[in-house]
Amino acid sequence: MTLLSQRSRNASAEFALVEDFFLRSSSGEARNAEEACDFSFGNPHEMPLAGLVEALARNLQPQNPQWFAYKISEPEPRAFIAKALSSELGLDFEPEDIALTHGAFAAIALAFCLVLDAGDEVIIPVPGWFCYASMLRAADLVPVKVGLSEPDFDLDLEAIDAAITPRTRMVVVNSPHNPTGRVYSQEQLQALADLLDSASNRIGARIWLLSDEPYRRIRFNHTPFVSPAALYPWTLIDYSYGKVLLAPGQRLGYLAISPRLPAEQRAELQGATFSVQMSMGWTFPSALMQYSVASLENVSIDLDALATKRDLMLHSLEQWGYQMVHPEGTFYLWGEAPGGDALRFIETLAARSVFVLPGTLFERRRHFRISLTANIEMIERALPIFRDAIG
Repeated sequence: MTLLSQRSRNASAEFALVEDFFLRSSSGEARNAEEACDFSFGNPHEMPLAGLVEALARNLQPQNPQWFAYKISEPEPRAFIAKALSSELGLDFEPEDIALTHGAFAAIALAFCLVLDAGDEVIIPVPGWFCYASMLRAADLVPVKVGLSEPDFDLDLEAIDAAITPRTRMVVVNSPHNPTGRVYSQEQLQALADLLDSASNRIGARIWLLSDEPYRRIRFNHTPFVSPAALYPWTLIDYSYGKVLLAPGQRLGYLAISPRLPAEQRAELQGATFSVQMSMGWTFPSALMQYSVASLENVSIDLDALATKRDLMLHSLEQWGYQMVHPEGTFYLWGEAPGGDALRFIETLAARSVFVLPGTLFERRRHFRISLTANIEMIERALPIFRDAIG
């Protein structure tokens, strides 16, 4: 007999491998050692960006008695984001299209809550972010895992179409993609939009698209980015500032409604976000983060330095025989473990204080993920260990 709800048990089962790795694996404490080379999660390993610190310090000083009062999605940051996003994506967002959230986590949860009902099916990419499935289970929704096409990890449109059933109500697309770094082309996304439109007509119900875009501004070599919101009206966008600021502990994000959504449905969603966010447990960002939105617009990790780290690791690993995907965005590298056994590979590295994520957390036993948020000193110390690990 258990006291836990069925949805809690389902969510825990989906997240078990990640929880075990994060909390109970032998590498957990070792990753924090001074000599460790930690390439596991997208955490900072250098001091915070000066622009971030300055923005927070400037807005920390109260300007009136209500400075730290309850804050919902405040008018000024909503208007600022709507204007900036319109310029960035070439779409006409209104302030009412923007729901400020406690990071992209909350934006994704808000999207699920706004348009989905218990038992609805949501197609998610595999490999992909390891929280989609557990979040869906916690909301009494059904994750349907569809593999990306290998070896390039593009969208597999035939597989997506085959996975659609009368209960399908959403497809999640993550571009730039975690963990592979792929950025999907306009042609791929237009084909997906056409597929979803046709499938919606076939099943007699609208299929939504959630465009998960927290790495949108982290792209290499001027790789173009197109949001599905420009191609498929029934799109919701989630975004997080934590990636480009490399400050995931300072929670700031938003959910945006595609301006191409028909006016009646757009107004209905705009009118529902406040009450749903309240009902979900106050998922608005803190007052300090909302005050800082405008100041943070042009603050970013050094993309040139990030590209230098990417190129150094790619060149080194490939010359030693590793099979790697060349990322067009994000701060990750994705590759095949020597011998095809990721768990054995990460144990070999961990024995010499180098830590990466096994592909098993992404449902791929042969692969591993490296986070380039490690500093250059870590990379230089780790490269000889990667060389030795391939035998």
